[in-house]
Order: sequence, then C-alpha cells, then structure tokens
Amino acid sequence: MGGFKDFIMRGNLVELAVAFIMATSFAAVVTAFTNIILEIIAKAGGAPNFDEWAPGGFTTVGPFLTAVVAFLILAFVVYFGIVKPYEAVKARMVTPAEEAAAETAEEIALLREIRDSLRPGNQA
Repeated sequence: MGGFKDFIMRGNLVELAVAFIMATSFAAVVTAFTNIILEIIAKAGGAPNFDEWAPGGFTTVGPFLTAVVAFLILAFVVYFGIVKPYEAVKARMVTPAEEAAAETAEEIALLREIRDSLRPGNQA
C-alpha cells in the first residue's frame, strides 16, 4: 500500500489530473465559441456546413470538410485568443534578468558536463 500511496501522491499525477480537468472544461468553452463563430458566418454568407455535400456519391467528404472548417476556426481562436495573449503577458512579466539567469544556469550545466567528460578516466 505504501507504493500505491506514493504513486497517488506523486506531484506529476496530481498536476496531470488538474490539467486534464481544466482542458476538458476549456474545451467546452472553445467549442461553444466556435459554434458562435460558425453561426455568425452562416448568417453573413451561408452555412459553412458541408454535411449534405456528397461529390461523386462520397457521403463522407461533406462531414470531413465541415470538421476541417471547425478545426481551422478552433485553431484560430486558440492561437489568437490564448497563445498570443499568453506570450504578450509572459514577455511583460519575465524580466530580461530572469531570462539571462536561466540561460546562464543552463550554460554552466553544459560546461560542467563537458568538463566532467574530459577528465582523465572518462575517455572512451
């Protein structure tokens, strides 16, 4: 039971569960927003619903095109509604000194690794 308790209480598992719950909730919000955009497009210039379109008798082409349009709208919303604002806020919050410190720490770690591999006795 001790191993099971350690597994359940492991930080990565809890973080993953929280991320999954947040993603599921956020997916509902993004889907609803995508439906709003599709409705606006439908009112402006006709429904972007290709479900009934069957060129050459292929009934799966229309639903595929509808899914592609919905995906492109979803990707647009996620990129311009989440990624770009996140990058802008992150750029304002993270100071150049913090970035330089992180890069310096990484460089030091790499230099230590090179030093250790060049020590006598480590030659292959």
